[in-house]
Amino acid sequence: MLIINSGSSSLKFQLIEMPAEKVLASGLVERIGQASGKLHYKSEAYSTSEEMEIADHSVALKGVTKHLMHKDYGVIKDPAEIPAIGHRVVHG
Repeated sequence: MLIINSGSSSLKFQLIEMPAEKVLASGLVERIGQASGKLHYKSEAYSTSEEMEIADHSVALKGVTKHLMHKDYGVIKDPAEIPAIGHRVVHG
């Protein structure tokens, strides 16, 4: 299950293996829409933080997907391996 918490200029994520509730990967994309964004990614075997241009949330999700499916350190091979996606919604 992929859990997403998207704010106006950030996106937090966790990929969780169910039903064991094991976190396979997690991270944060920050400064979305600003001149220089940053993507943080962490799995059991790999961790990175990289500066990149993140124009909008679509670009942020593409960066997350790239890391989740990376041939060397990704934790999935195909998006079909994600059975569900949850998004946290907060009403103020």
